Amino acid sequence: MKIGKNMVVEVSYDLEVEGQIVDRATKNHPLDYIQGTNMLIPKFESSVEGLEPGDIFSFTVTPEEGYGEYDLAKVKELPKESFSIDGKVREDLLTVGRQIPMYNSTGHVEVGTIVAVTEDKVTMDFNHIMAGKTLLFTGEVVSVREATEKELKEGLHGEYLPKEAGCCHGKGGCCHGHHEEGHECKHGEGHECHHGEGHECHCHDKE
Repeated sequence: MKIGKNMVVEVSYDLEVEGQIVDRATKNHPLDYIQGTNMLIPKFESSVEGLEPGDIFSFTVTPEEGYGEYDLAKVKELPKESFSIDGKVREDLLTVGRQIPMYNSTGHVEVGTIVAVTEDKVTMDFNHIMAGKTLLFTGEVVSVREATEKELKEGLHGEYLPKEAGCCHGKGGCCHGHHEEGHECKHGEGHECHHGEGHECHCHDKE
């Protein structure tokens, strides 16, 4: 069976960036997704279209085809007080390299990475971690099958189902958004932190 629209696909792969393997899915733990539902970058799906189980693939994704060029405007300096909970700054969250999912009032999703912490400021980079990079994928198609009606409606792993309290739950809490005016974040453990002009997070994780 060949990879085509609405097929459930499993692939193993290595992702190489600047000569280093930065991500990998093995045959025992493959990446699975539904082809043609925009779950992966378009270049990935188009490059494996028509392949069958056992077929090998290798292709390059340019920044324009992947996650865009690096944008200095997406590096933001925030007051440290923005990360306060009950009047106390969450110093345990403010570590360089930590990724914090955030959301704004329009519901757009973006993850910021802390790149610097000073006595009173936190610098966050809202570029995708792969922005400006050329990606080399090599791998093999593990399996291909038709998606069920339930999977097409609800998502392969239920990703299309309504989220409780209108937010998305993932690692580290609830996420949504560019970090500009009115952006908010959630750090799990039932805590909130506020970013900008008194806006607050309206997502609540289960304790």
